[in-house]
Amino acid sequence: MQEYETLKALVAEIEADLSKAEGGNKAAGTRVRKQMQSIKQAAQTVRNKILEIRSTQ
Repeated sequence: MQEYETLKALVAEIEADLSKAEGGNKAAGTRVRKQMQSIKQAAQTVRNKILEIRSTQ
């Protein structure tokens, strides 16, 4: 499922910024928060796709 692969890629992209944010880098924290919004939207897309698959069966 392409939507799930997109979600995994988004999560993998923020790992470096997440460690920087934990170290106190405020700019990295901002980037993480912005990326988390994209992850939230991607997770909703995956959820909707699963519901769509389930309803067709």
